[in-house]
Amino acid sequence: MDFDLIVIGAGPGGYVAAIRAAQLGMKTAIIERENLGGICLNWGCIPTKALLKTAETYEHLDHLADYGLSIEKRGFDFEKVVARSRGVAKTLSGGIAFLMKKNKIEVIEGAAKLEKGSPAPKVTVALKSGGSRTVQAKHVIIATGARARVIPAVGMVPDGERIWTYREAMTPKAMPKSLIVIGSGAIGIEFASFYRALGAGVTVVEAMDRILPVEDEEVSAAALKSFEKRGLKFRIGAKVTKLAKEGSGVAIELEVGGKSEKLTAEKAIVAVGIEGNVENLGLEALGVKLDRGHIVNDKHGATNVPGLYAIGDVAGPPWLAHKASHEGVHCVEHIAGKAGPTLDSPIPGCTYADPQVASVGLTEAAAKKAGYAVKVGRYPFQNHGKAIASGDTDGFVKTVFDAKTGALLGAHMIGHEVTEMIQGYVIAMTMEATEAELMGTVFPHPTMSEAMHEATLAAYGQALHV
Repeated sequence: MDFDLIVIGAGPGGYVAAIRAAQLGMKTAIIERENLGGICLNWGCIPTKALLKTAETYEHLDHLADYGLSIEKRGFDFEKVVARSRGVAKTLSGGIAFLMKKNKIEVIEGAAKLEKGSPAPKVTVALKSGGSRTVQAKHVIIATGARARVIPAVGMVPDGERIWTYREAMTPKAMPKSLIVIGSGAIGIEFASFYRALGAGVTVVEAMDRILPVEDEEVSAAALKSFEKRGLKFRIGAKVTKLAKEGSGVAIELEVGGKSEKLTAEKAIVAVGIEGNVENLGLEALGVKLDRGHIVNDKHGATNVPGLYAIGDVAGPPWLAHKASHEGVHCVEHIAGKAGPTLDSPIPGCTYADPQVASVGLTEAAAKKAGYAVKVGRYPFQNHGKAIASGDTDGFVKTVFDAKTGALLGAHMIGHEVTEMIQGYVIAMTMEATEAELMGTVFPHPTMSEAMHEATLAAYGQALHV
């Protein structure tokens, strides 16, 4: 064998798996056809947060008077806004290269294809530098990620000019004056929030009956209200029947409540989900089992082909970078025969719009549907000292407990920097804490996190500041 482990794909699942393998003494190689760090670092999680930080800072200029401040000129250099985002991605990609070198992981640049072999499939790489190279290992992990879903039947096929995916939306040549965002999941809402903050007229189209449909219903309703207050427009329960170029922009035809509507804008962003990168890997020839465009694996990441594993987005939802990293570590530790964290750990979800949304576990509706008797607590930031002092009073924290056992079933937040707070509830759920431990925890004052304590107390009728 050339290696103990070969990882195909250097995103947050793949490169983390490779590092953990090296730590466990495995001779490891990682194959990447584009950029170290994958979509998340180069075209997703990281650069979008850089853009959103710019938008947040820019929006603060509208509220300087609230803080007793003033400024003579307000404006932005859009080219520099985009350049900063790309610079952040480039810096971190370089950091991944350093980690690969530090951990003595061989990086092979090119496109991988699997072939039959034993004990695991062989991998032939079409090298970026030209030619090819075939390598073999005792184990192979596929971590090729996913890409934006397209729907050709109604014209949702990005052209890079007027109809964008997240890639084009991150590197436009100029700031659009008007924009249609199709899809109100995290990706769609984040881009809608960014472009609206910089002054674009933005309409979000959602086929479901509410925005952020995976979130708790109360959070979705509060998010809609907050986003509309910031100037975003929404068409909810709207089925896209056609998207096409028209004039110098785009036109979208919708069916809403049995009636037809037409919207126009300069650009459109297609954010209707993602699909796994399973093509051209040789999976069919090996007989790898697929389900709706994703590789089927077990709780350890193993596929139906001996020696072959799949982790992260290519293996299905939830399509989250931290889930991919967690799976990568667990998969490698399983291969090494080490006891590692289970794949059943609660996985938080975050949306970095303004206001932010964060959640973990079951929504109230899902908990009731699952048969739980629940105790629900809510605490609004409008009552909260730190939130009032900071001028960030939008939103609330909501908790869902099992009335019989006191187990925390779910937590849901909307508000300023709640993505930095949700981990407290994730740790509590991972450690199987009950309401007793959370109620007995001392939260520092004054912090936004105190709202988490109040929401727990509220579920048991003991809230102190409502």
